Amino acid sequence: MNFNRRETLVLAAAASALSLCGIVGAQAAEGDMIDQAKLMAPAGGIADKVLGSADAPVTVIEYASPTCPHCATFHNSVYEPFKAAYVDTGKVKFILRPFVRNVLDAAVFMLAEAAGEDNFHNVISTYFRTQTIWGTSDKPRDAILDIAKQLGFTQESFDAALTNQDLFTGMEAQRDQALNEFGLQGTPTFYVNGKLLSGDKTLDQLAAEIDPLVPANFVPTSAESEIPAGDTMAPAPAQQ
Repeated sequence: MNFNRRETLVLAAAASALSLCGIVGAQAAEGDMIDQAKLMAPAGGIADKVLGSADAPVTVIEYASPTCPHCATFHNSVYEPFKAAYVDTGKVKFILRPFVRNVLDAAVFMLAEAAGEDNFHNVISTYFRTQTIWGTSDKPRDAILDIAKQLGFTQESFDAALTNQDLFTGMEAQRDQALNEFGLQGTPTFYVNGKLLSGDKTLDQLAAEIDPLVPANFVPTSAESEIPAGDTMAPAPAQQ
């Protein structure tokens, strides 16, 4: 993959036997209910980057992989109208969690973490928008680096992000928990107040699950959001 030896030692376990199309674990079916308390206690010690009101009546958790074309379809086509209708109005608290299936997934999420909480979602969105560039490159490391520089990374901060062993170990733990405890079989997978939904859902499909959970007397609010509007690039990450 054109990653250097040190990066490869840190990231190699991500390029495991997990299939890009199917994932073996404790299987759960569409519509199964997963214990919400367990869902809200992710393994690995990685803090959730929560968007939306803390008092939102609905919590939507998405497990995504940056190399997954179905995840890219959702984030490039559905995410912004979903966010405007539900997150920005205070109806939904949205959490995006990493599901690392290969070395490139690991690299993108490590960069997002290194960019800081305020820029996490913008980094992920940028890599979804450019998935067809870096995801098909014969030099993916260089392609990922080029995009990272547009997001404010330097060569030094890029290298530092990709050698964060504790973070990588935490992402592995989150992946294993999703497989073994939450019944995840592929990406993207959503949990809507604990209800499992798999695949790149449309806005109407998500609305059908969310709307009945919002109280009839709910008053929309303007929720704080971490992701800049449009295609704004994240500011430079702190130097390490």
